[in-house]
Amino acid sequence: MTKKIIFESALKRLEEIVQKLEGGDLSLDESLKLFEEGIELSRFCTKKLSEAQAGVEKLIRSGEKEFKTTPLVLEEKEEGEE
Repeated sequence: MTKKIIFESALKRLEEIVQKLEGGDLSLDESLKLFEEGIELSRFCTKKLSEAQAGVEKLIRSGEKEFKTTPLVLEEKEEGEE
């Protein structure tokens, strides 16, 4: 049986992996396994976001022609910013 992953669960797991890797308390093997899992989750999340953006753009194009979309850009926060 294949387990279906949803975006929110994947993102939460990715955040957990980042915290564990940043902690620095893992062995090299554990770190590599988590890094590989994180890469897969990152690709999954990126794909889902791209699909969602394409869906929104399609809806906008099928409606009023005056709407314009811009690519999604995620900004990194400086340390100390919230």
